[in-house]
Amino acid sequence: MAQEIDRLIQHVFRDITQLGHIDLEASEMAIRATSHRIGGRLLEKLLNADGGGYRGTTVECRKGHRARFVEYREKELVTVLSAANVRRAYYHCDLCGEGVIPKDLALDIVDTSFSPGMRRMMGQVGGKEAFDDGRKDLEILAGVMVTTKAVERISEATGKRIEQQNQREQKHALSGKVVPFISKVAISNLYIAIDGTGVPVVKRETEGRKGKDKTGQAKTREAKLGCVFTQTTVDAEGYAVRDEDSTTYVGAIEKAEECGNRIYAEAVRRGIAQAQKIIFLGDGAKWIWGIADEHFPAAIQIVDLYHAREHLTKVAKLGKKSEEWLSARREELDAGNIENITNALNKLRPKDKVIQKEIKTEMEYFQRNAKRMRYAEFRSQGLFVGSGVIEAGCKTIIGQRLKLSGMHWTVRGANAIIALRCCQMSNRWEEFWEACATS
Repeated sequence: MAQEIDRLIQHVFRDITQLGHIDLEASEMAIRATSHRIGGRLLEKLLNADGGGYRGTTVECRKGHRARFVEYREKELVTVLSAANVRRAYYHCDLCGEGVIPKDLALDIVDTSFSPGMRRMMGQVGGKEAFDDGRKDLEILAGVMVTTKAVERISEATGKRIEQQNQREQKHALSGKVVPFISKVAISNLYIAIDGTGVPVVKRETEGRKGKDKTGQAKTREAKLGCVFTQTTVDAEGYAVRDEDSTTYVGAIEKAEECGNRIYAEAVRRGIAQAQKIIFLGDGAKWIWGIADEHFPAAIQIVDLYHAREHLTKVAKLGKKSEEWLSARREELDAGNIENITNALNKLRPKDKVIQKEIKTEMEYFQRNAKRMRYAEFRSQGLFVGSGVIEAGCKTIIGQRLKLSGMHWTVRGANAIIALRCCQMSNRWEEFWEACATS
């Protein structure tokens, strides 16, 4: 092995010096490639130091039967260094008709030809950028060559694995067995916020669903995203300040009921039982407040102030009202005086029946959410009155990754990447891989 390393070093040194001058970048790349080859050979020897992982004449299969030793089989494993051949003892269960390779399980390479380190790198880029861009970055930054399809498959497989972990946490939370996150400081205010955003999907995922465009055919599916964050202080002007790095995200393309269970589990994990105040933020969507009522009945419910202002602007346009009229309504909204707003809306008498109906709908929106619009009171308590955190989350987690030009997802693929991306953006990426290494 030492002679082989010397030969590789001499070879790369000869290639560099033959140029007659030092091309620093070319030299860096050549030495890195050589280092990878040397490291790959060392890793290969380490992986095969056990002779193949022989565990005796029989081992237990997944169903508890006895699987008999058949032979040794080799697998070419793509690692962060280079390809490495791994020798593994292969067993076969006659009752199940399946093969068993204990060494694959021990190395976390079951049904994959990529090492955990390589999968981690592929998942890292696959969760942040288009799969082909990720492939290019891996080649340039890490010196590893993989296909675009491999980045896609590994990223989605990693996301699926993260979602399985999420489902286990959710099951424990709903059963009361979850161990909550314990903060070093008391949780003054814990916020839960939810929003939805469309994800472009392939045609078969929208069959039977109505769309908003002229064709009537839906082209997107709604991803429901939730976040949990904390707030301890306010700034010099009395505005709420979010605790640094306190935001965690969960989400998927799923029904409201499933979304409710998901965000509740995350709130439990984050220590909702220890929070002095619980605040639920959202826009006016009925499904969002259904989740709030079911899972967080003790929470202070607040409709996003900026969504409410948009509704006022819409009414002003429908009723052809002046800027002065709109300004007066905004002042009433900021004060939480919703009764004055609904009275003003009730006085609007447009002749067009369609516009009448729209104004009535807007008035019902304010009446329905009046208790959630006590903005002056909320601000006096130093609370957030805007859902900007979750709206930004929709843009960064969903928009910047799943809504790029030309993208069309399956629900399965989109949910895998959403799970992966939420894990990364919630600073749980290291935690996930540590769990994989010890499981």
